[in-house]
Amino acid sequence: MRDLVSGARVGLVATGAMSLLMLAGRRLGLIGALPPQTITERAVQELAAGDRPSRDDRQLLAGFVHFTLGAGAGAFFGLLTAGLRNLRISTGLGIAYGTVVYLLSYMGWIPALNIMPPASRDRPGRVATMVGAHWVYGALLGLLVALARRRRMLEKQARRRFAT
Repeated sequence: MRDLVSGARVGLVATGAMSLLMLAGRRLGLIGALPPQTITERAVQELAAGDRPSRDDRQLLAGFVHFTLGAGAGAFFGLLTAGLRNLRISTGLGIAYGTVVYLLSYMGWIPALNIMPPASRDRPGRVATMVGAHWVYGALLGLLVALARRRRMLEKQARRRFAT
């Protein structure tokens, strides 16, 4: 359970970091509309009957969905790597995990639902930005999950020492 909760918390932090990279890509003109906004806009179009939420509400919803997915993916990573405390291995696995999340999304369910084109037919700047953002997400996820486990281990050892 700790691995799940820790992964979810770290997933939120890592999602924040990847979002900063995505915003930078948008400012540089590489990315256009942010994918979480595009996905949310499409979902609202499909699901909203009659009155559409305001633009501000849709942006808030896009952020909520993005961070919720990031926390969920982080929780799953925490379970997949339960007990792993090696920083290098965990960071490397995190980068690989971020790559898999990217591929499943941008070559999988997003184009399958006709929300955006597959990465192979998308703007090169968006592809590069989003791959980099998912690597940042994964690297931070792997590193911070392993650090949290190390901290818990050290705290446990310290409690044992003081108990004797």
